[in-house]
Order: sequence, then C-alpha cells, then structure tokens
Amino acid sequence: MVTVNCEEIFPQFHLFPSLTLQPINTFSTKKVVTFAGPTMVSALPFSRSTLPRRSFSTTALNPRAMAKELYFNHDGSAIKKLQAGVDMVAELVGVTLGPKGRNVVLQSKYGPPKIVNDGETVLREIELEDPLENVGVKLVRQAGAKTNDLAGDGSTTSVILAHGLIAEGVKVIAAGMNPIQISRGIEKTAKALVSELKLMSREVEDHELAYVAAVSAGNDYTVGSMISDAIQQVGRRGLITIEKGKCVENSLQIVEGMRFDRGYLSPYFVTDRQKMIVEFHDCKLLLVDKKITNPKEMFKILDNAVKEKYPIVIVAESIEQEALALVIRNKLRGVLKAAAIKAPAFGERKGHYLDDLAILTGGTVISDDNGLTLEKAGKEVLGTATKVVITKDSTLIVTDGSTKPAVEKRVSQIQRLVEWENLAKGMLDKNFVQGNFTCNSKIFCLDERNTEENFQKKILNERIARLSGGIAILQVGAQTQVELKDKQLRMEDAVNATKAAIEEGVVVGGGCSLLRLSLKVDGIKELLDNAEQKIGAEIFKRALTYPARLIAKNAGVIDSIVIEKVLSNDDIRYGYNAATDCYEDLMAAGIMDPSKVVRCCLEHAASVAKSFLTSDAVVVDIKEFDFIPRRKPMPSMSPMPPISPLPSPGNSVISRRKAMPRMPLIPLMPTSVFDQLRFSLVDRVIQLY
Repeated sequence: MVTVNCEEIFPQFHLFPSLTLQPINTFSTKKVVTFAGPTMVSALPFSRSTLPRRSFSTTALNPRAMAKELYFNHDGSAIKKLQAGVDMVAELVGVTLGPKGRNVVLQSKYGPPKIVNDGETVLREIELEDPLENVGVKLVRQAGAKTNDLAGDGSTTSVILAHGLIAEGVKVIAAGMNPIQISRGIEKTAKALVSELKLMSREVEDHELAYVAAVSAGNDYTVGSMISDAIQQVGRRGLITIEKGKCVENSLQIVEGMRFDRGYLSPYFVTDRQKMIVEFHDCKLLLVDKKITNPKEMFKILDNAVKEKYPIVIVAESIEQEALALVIRNKLRGVLKAAAIKAPAFGERKGHYLDDLAILTGGTVISDDNGLTLEKAGKEVLGTATKVVITKDSTLIVTDGSTKPAVEKRVSQIQRLVEWENLAKGMLDKNFVQGNFTCNSKIFCLDERNTEENFQKKILNERIARLSGGIAILQVGAQTQVELKDKQLRMEDAVNATKAAIEEGVVVGGGCSLLRLSLKVDGIKELLDNAEQKIGAEIFKRALTYPARLIAKNAGVIDSIVIEKVLSNDDIRYGYNAATDCYEDLMAAGIMDPSKVVRCCLEHAASVAKSFLTSDAVVVDIKEFDFIPRRKPMPSMSPMPPISPLPSPGNSVISRRKAMPRMPLIPLMPTSVFDQLRFSLVDRVIQLY
C-alpha cells in the first residue's frame, strides 16, 4: 500500500470536500486520499517535503453580496414596465370571469397539464422573464391572494378591479397630478363604498344557498344543490370537506357526531369480521392523556365494566404491549367488550382534542394536570356515547345530545380564540409597509406569519365544527385526472362562497353591485378635501365598471351597451344575466354574490393600487447567467483504409484486412484546481518512486 502525506504536498487539502480521507489500517496514522474522479491515486510515505508552500487566499471563496439593479421613473419607463406586468395578469385571469368564461391550461412538470377556471390557481403559476414586469405581477397578485385567503373566492374580480384602478390612475399621474393625493382619494372612497355595500347587503336565506354555490361553481346547479343539502344537514357552522371520490359521479356523505382519524390498535378488537369494524352501542369512554404502561392501573376500571356489562373504549396517548395484551386476552375470552385507540393529534393539540371529547361525552380526562391517576379513577370519570364505530383508520362517536349546554359553552370559548386570531392578523396587516414588494425578506416573513395563523385558525374551526355539528364530505368524481382537478377547484370555490354568504349576506351578482356602487361616488366626492382627491374618487368610479365590462365581453356582447342599459334602471335588483343573455331581476333569477367577497375585492384592490401609484423607483436583483464551459472538440481520426474485396468462391486464398492504425495518446491537461491537485500528487509519486 502506498500512502501520501497530503498536508505536506498540498497545504490547502482541507478546502476540498470532494476528497475523502480514510485510514489504511488500525496501526497507521497516515491518511489515504481517494479522488472522486475516475482514477484513484496512492503514494509512498515520505518524511520531508520538497514542494514549496503556496499562499492560498480564502477571500476568493467567500460569496459576495448579490448585486441589485435600480430603476428610476424619470421618464415613466419603470411604471410602464410594472403596468405591463399588471396588464398581462389581468388579461390572463380575465379569461375565466363570468358564466361564459373560458379555461386556462397550465403546464405541469409531472403528469398531465391542468385545465382550470380558478383565478387563484392561475395567479400562482404566473412568472415573467422581465424582472420589472414580474414585480408588477407579484404586486397585483397580492390583491387576489388576500381576497382568496379571507373570502375563499373573488380573486379574479379583485385583480380586474385593481387593474382598473392602476390603469386609470397612471393616466392622471402622467398628466401631472399628485400621486399622494390621488391615493388618499382612492383610500377614502374605498372606505365609503364598503359602508354603502353593507347597506345594500341582506341576509341569505336557506333556499338561496344553492344559488350562491351554483354561481361560484360556474352555473353548475347540481353542485349548488349538493352543497345546500350538506349545509342543511350539518348546520351553517358545520364543516364541509372535499375529497377525491372513487367513482365518476359526485356524492355526499354526512358524518354525524365527532369523527377523527384514529383507528383501533389491534384487529383483535373487531366485532364485525365482514366489515372489519368495531361497533358498540351505549358504551363508555376512558380518556387518558398519558401512556398506559402498567396493566394493573386499569384493573379497577375494567373490573367495573365486566360487572356491569357495558362496553368500554380506551382513548390514550399510547398503550404498551403488556397493558394492551390484558385487554385483548379478556376480550377474546368473551369476558370484556372493549377496544383501544390512540388519542388524536399530537402535543398541545392532543390535549385540546381530549378535552373536547370529554365535554362532548360528559367524561373527564385523566391527566397529571387534573390531579387524577388511572389507578384510583372510578366510573364517574367515564364518558358516555350512544354509538361508537371504529375502523382501522378512523373513529366515529355519536352522543345523545345530553351535553349540549356544555358543548355550546365550549364552542363559544373557541370562537373567541378565532376572533383573537383575526384581530392579531389584522394588526399584522397594518404593519405592512408600502412598497415592500421590492424587499423579498419582508414578504417572506409576512407570508410565513400568515401561513401559521391560517393554520391555527383552521384547527380552531375544525374543533368548532366537530363539537357543534356533523361533518359533510363531498366526494368529487370525474372521468379523468384533468377533469377531477377542475371540478375540485370549482367545488372549493362554491363551498367558500357559500360560507362567505352565511357570514355577511349577499348582494346582486354579475358585477351589477359594483355598477350600483359607482353611482354613489358622486356623493362621496363632496366629502373629500381637495380636487385631486376627487379625481381619485373619479378613478374608482371608472374602475368599478371593469368587471361588468369583462363579463359582457366574455359573453360576446358590447360592454358599453350593457352598462348603459343596467344603469338606466333605478331598481338595484335589475341587471344583465350573461348566462341567459337577458336583462331581468337577478335576485329572483338566483344571480347573487356574497357581500364578503365584494367587500374584500374593494379593500384589497384599493390597497394594491394605492401602493402602485405612489411608487417611483424599483430595486430588483441582477439576473446572473451561468456560463457552461465548452468542451474541446475531439481530435480528427485518420481515414479508415479501404476494405479489400471478398474473395471469389473458387479462390482458396483468404484475404485479410489491413490493421487499423492506433489512436495517438493525448496527454491529459489539468483544467481545474481539483485536477491540479491530482496531477501534483501523481508527479510527486513518480519522482519519489
């Protein structure tokens, strides 16, 4: 074996992680160098070094700060680039607006492409090559994303409204108006219009929920009726989830009581061998917020269950094999009717779930915090359920409703937690600095905080739904994966729009509510401070017609005629039905929008337009190109000698081909620091040998 003292030959050996060091044997302290390249080199040990030590500067390895490029709006070029990005986004998502809107095909890196009609999904896929235009895309995307987060629908309308405000605002600013006063006029007008919208809104009735869901799902009244049935069965505060179905038709499944994703710990607990489920009636629940390790701890509880002959379900953080074997052995002997499951969720959420189960069933959680031990616990800590169904991966608990007052009190406590989360999120949004779309770190921190708060809010809403009502599961069916994705997105929008309508009521749909609000702008102008703020209000008035114009354009009619005819009628319920191409009472026809969606569109579009119009410089990263080194062309080969003709059948002499000339050996030249190290070692080995 030949070794090399790498530190003497190459002082900077420690800077190359691609070289692996390993001992030769247990008795040697030398190191062997193994190259990651195609060759492996080993050398004889030597005591002294003849190679000079070279100074190696480490500053060249330190990455420098990424350079930025500055764009100033001296000649209006920067704003034009930003506006070009906004125009592209509005034109793309505007294709999907209205009952006769088209779909957008999105390329997928893996699998088939996605064909969607959802504006929020389209917004997430837009990425432009020009850095300035891409900044405009990211800015206007905030309006759609924020509206979708709060209301669950209306991202397309929000983007179109923001585009209208930006397009009209850029015109007046180019004429020499003060952008600060223009933005203040837009802000004050938005607040006044939200107040007017609340006056126009009314509470939605139960039979109108199907219309709201159908309009949001692209006039699919089958989906609207299914969502309406689900809400009637689980209640307005019930939870509706959407899953991928196993058949081609949509289906609705209602889960009464509380359901969570935890199954039995052993198949020996199964009572129905054909369905492989555990089903108990009039049973007791033992709730334990710790691990059960000693089987003697459960003797008192299980002995009481055997004497009084009632089935018992054990819900614990974990059960050791020795303790679980005791329950299984007595169940197989027919002495005890029992089953064991693991507590839902983890950590702090696990304790909350067990507390909710205790309130729902009228039991008490055995935990160290409550000062209770499993050995001394009696029948009084057990909860009661009229029916329990346990599968291998889920548990359903149905109660008799005797604990309804305690459940309502618990629901009110959780609702206050949700309101606190909304208040904290609103305070965070107020700290959003104008123009921070040029700073990626602020956007990342804001998005990260919003994601965490949305997750907490979702968990709290699930707890409310589990306690207050049942859970409706909408199973989406389709022939292909592409159709399934489109139907799933439409159904999600429909469910979110229905929930928004329940929260804040409904207004006239089809963009007509925004047209009616434009008539209120003239009265709002009188409350503004100066002429430039009034111009900002006039900009808002023009932008409010953009969604209705686009709906009419997608329907194939002249937009100016539609707007003129709608505004000529004083009835606020009167409007244009693009689905049937007629003018009628839209409320009676079932064309209505949730007030919450329209309100979020007004607020977020005004916020984005205000930030856009007051911007006068842009800072973007300089795009760095990775240069790929070209390989040297291969040396030309000498021409192949001609092949002699085959001998004739009568000729006994066998003709042979001439030997092919061998390729000349090309010496390998070092092309990198790694190669320099390798060749230095090879030369040194040759010298020492």
